[in-house]
Amino acid sequence: MTTQLEKPQGTVSLRRILPPVISGQEVVLIGVIAVLWVLLGVFTPSFLSPGSVGPLLVAVAPVALIGIGMTFIIITGGIDVSVAGMTMVCAVVTARLLVSFDIPLILAVLVSMAVGALLGSVNGFLVAYARVHPIIITFGTWNLFLFIGYRVFDSSTVNGIPRTFEVFGKGAAGTTLGVPHAFAIVVVLFAVAWWFLRYTRAGRNLYAIGGNAEAARLTGISVQPRLVWVYAITGLLVGLAACIIIASGTSSLDQSVGNGKELEVIAAVVIGGTSIMGGRGSVVGTLLGALLVQTVSVGVIQLGWPSQLSRLFVGAFIIIAVGTDIVRERARRNAGRKS
Repeated sequence: MTTQLEKPQGTVSLRRILPPVISGQEVVLIGVIAVLWVLLGVFTPSFLSPGSVGPLLVAVAPVALIGIGMTFIIITGGIDVSVAGMTMVCAVVTARLLVSFDIPLILAVLVSMAVGALLGSVNGFLVAYARVHPIIITFGTWNLFLFIGYRVFDSSTVNGIPRTFEVFGKGAAGTTLGVPHAFAIVVVLFAVAWWFLRYTRAGRNLYAIGGNAEAARLTGISVQPRLVWVYAITGLLVGLAACIIIASGTSSLDQSVGNGKELEVIAAVVIGGTSIMGGRGSVVGTLLGALLVQTVSVGVIQLGWPSQLSRLFVGAFIIIAVGTDIVRERARRNAGRKS
């Protein structure tokens, strides 16, 4: 991919690196989601009821939160398939502490986020300094994290989890004026992430690294340390998402927690328009992608269709998104050659 990283004066070209404020793909996603909501509202009127929309937004929250970090990672040209294992470890460690010591809300959230940041840092150091493709590294750590999680579970469920996280849940304690607290947190963090990527030098550097890591290094960008903190931030967000997952469940936590979460997150990011080849992407698209993925899942259930169809539809969306990205990238390269 041809990316103008530096002008003659040594400054980064924002026009070439940054995405538009809202892309055509994001407009299309908004239209698709709107059509789906209208159709589901017609065929299953309960879909648009507060009792349905609220839980849907809570279900979107963990995928969207992890999606922020995954967007950063994929923009840099990486990927992290270990987030499901990280989610499991963060959730079971936090649940065990809640059951054993009934720790307060703030401490429980901080512990979960700290565990996630630690695991994410392991990924980051290995990806940055081992010089092995991120999918290989994170596939290996995924299995390592699963082993740790199973050991903490000790071959049983965690029962009797107190309602410490009910403020993040689906019930009345988890909403204000009908808006779930979990989704409100997501909106705030997405706004911060959007501002960070677009208006800070550190955020713009991530695009430069994904466009051409070697060229970014030659312009003075410290590539390896940035890769470490990108994966660490993703782990931190996994820890926060794990708290919402605990809040959305029952008083018991089983070993399936986090199962398949990596597929949902990567799907949301790719469907949202972030290029799997790196260098381009937006957290706005990721939020819309997460909303689309969960809308399809909930819609399939409410229509009484086989649950496997949701995977079929999401898979089709991914193929379309990746195909569009490849066509767009080829067109950009051809235009670059002609110029």
